[in-house]
Amino acid sequence: MLVPTSQIRNTSVGRPDQEQFEHEFQKLSLTTLFIFVVFYISNIVAVDGKSQTFGRVLNPIKLGLKQEKLSHFRVYWHDIVSGPNPTSIRVAGAPSTNKSKTGFGAIVMIDDPLTEGPELSSKLMGRAQGFYASAGVNEVAALMNMNFAFMVGKYNGSTISIMGRNKVLTEVREMSIVGGSGLFRFARGYVEARAKKLDYKTGDATVEYNIYVFHY
Repeated sequence: MLVPTSQIRNTSVGRPDQEQFEHEFQKLSLTTLFIFVVFYISNIVAVDGKSQTFGRVLNPIKLGLKQEKLSHFRVYWHDIVSGPNPTSIRVAGAPSTNKSKTGFGAIVMIDDPLTEGPELSSKLMGRAQGFYASAGVNEVAALMNMNFAFMVGKYNGSTISIMGRNKVLTEVREMSIVGGSGLFRFARGYVEARAKKLDYKTGDATVEYNIYVFHY
């Protein structure tokens, strides 16, 4: 069937509308890509340059970050479940948690004392505030997420943030230091946890934490 001349675009090669549309679309796509690339590059320049308003390059020395050092601290973490003033309280659990041999699904909020020695009566160094959750179906393993908030000396008000897997029945458990505040800004490192006391009747526990932390 002949196509009426009114349906053919007036082009140098006499393309039908569909071919002309595809040709124009390809040119538009290339133009759009070019604009995007230019915009992306200009944003990179703006971030690293001086013309942008939402970010800038800083001199670490002006923030007091002169030399990174490695420090070791040892504190004793007391998880008190029993008595009239517990520092460890279960706040959530699944319907199947009580039937689980590992307590899978339980979430416990803590505000545990950190002391200088293994006795609860020894000098208070700070508080461990956060939560731990039973994350193992077939083994006793907890997800730990807590801040060690120090209360003594020059570290008063500074914190170390700890997160990791705590396989409770293992002799030594290692967890990561993921950050900090105050004198522990930009902190990184790890902790080693060793159980010192565990009362199976009350659930109370004392754990020695050795902290190895890079900080400024």
